Amino acid sequence: MSMHLMTANEAKSRFGEVLLRSQREPVYISKHGKPVAVLVAAEDFVSSEELKLELLRLRVERAKEQIASGETVDGGEFFDQLLQGSDD
Repeated sequence: MSMHLMTANEAKSRFGEVLLRSQREPVYISKHGKPVAVLVAAEDFVSSEELKLELLRLRVERAKEQIASGETVDGGEFFDQLLQGSDD
């Protein structure tokens, strides 16, 4: 996926162009050299949110199945796994 970079001042002064460009590719906006926002098409944002929700639903379903089959872990072990980043 390509992206376009611009400063907050550029985005402010060329807002119409930024809106049009965001329909084709994400527009990354920085302020004082640091990234502060990404403008994406509304359709892309909705799709992304739907995917996140579906992933959450799948994880909840998996957790329910694990609980039903007795596949549980100690709370301390669970948090250790979270801290290590091993969520699947």
